[in-house]
Amino acid sequence: MAGQKDCKLKLLYLQQIFWYKTDEEHPMNAARLAEELKLYNINAERKSIYADIETLRSFGMDIVCSKSPKSGYFLASRSFELAEIKMLADAVTAAHFISEKKSETLINKFYTQVSEAQSAELSRQINIRNTLKCKNEELYYSVDRLNTAIAHQSMVEFTYTKRVLTGRMTYKAESKALTVSPYALLWANDRYYLVANNAKYDNLMHVRLDRISKVKILPQPARPLGEVSEYRDAFDAADYTAKVFNMFTGATQKITIRCCNDLLESMLDRFGEDIPLKNDGENHFRLKTKAAVSDGLVCWLLQFGEKIRVLEPQSLADAVKEKAEKICRTYCG
Repeated sequence: MAGQKDCKLKLLYLQQIFWYKTDEEHPMNAARLAEELKLYNINAERKSIYADIETLRSFGMDIVCSKSPKSGYFLASRSFELAEIKMLADAVTAAHFISEKKSETLINKFYTQVSEAQSAELSRQINIRNTLKCKNEELYYSVDRLNTAIAHQSMVEFTYTKRVLTGRMTYKAESKALTVSPYALLWANDRYYLVANNAKYDNLMHVRLDRISKVKILPQPARPLGEVSEYRDAFDAADYTAKVFNMFTGATQKITIRCCNDLLESMLDRFGEDIPLKNDGENHFRLKTKAAVSDGLVCWLLQFGEKIRVLEPQSLADAVKEKAEKICRTYCG
């Protein structure tokens, strides 16, 4: 029985060795694999290792025999490619709403999907401590409970905290309780948001997830999405994000803007490739679309200076002009 148990353990340990110890740059021959197994108190002959490799291949592991520049066997493919793990780790590093502690934990989980050598290579390229991170350690719990509430169409209650200035030009945390109907979680402008409805109003709102704590799922059913938005069947995250610039809410309106030709890429990136374009002279074009008219949209338009002009609605054009005049007075007054 002991020999049979050791045989089963040998196969499991061998699988683990291939996963964590080998890659294209670090193959192992049968003799080296036997040495690794000895670290687990497993004795194995080379012939039995060849048979075990075939068993692991039959199980689905992509074990390849390399001849040059280094000879031996290695695991050629995993659930994630090295480049995919690098992109995921970079995304977590750049995400301000994930705390430093949670970022390190999550990235270390990513590293378990590649070999130890590849993990060491990646870790040298990732530096979490030089990035601005939130302090809210409840984020995972909030996401879990909010996802559950969305799936069950239940209302939620939570504490929402933001910083406000005091009389001595310092700031303090100010918290309040909110009860909302949750509809979606979305990532925009390097922030993570909850899209919901405050029962006091008949529209959508969004709040930053890193400012949410003490989430409680309530027994009351959430309001139907169609009651508080233009979305009838399901929430459209792409459409909502495109319309709500910089995640400031506002009334959605039809807008027409005139742009210099060299702004084409910026306009397509922001509004999508399906927006109708119309030639307006040799060096300009016009576009029509829908967007949430807000201070966020005004500020976004101002970054292009004289290369862009709002034609419709007049209220948006006036808002851009007023903002530009205020900026001018700040620097010239």
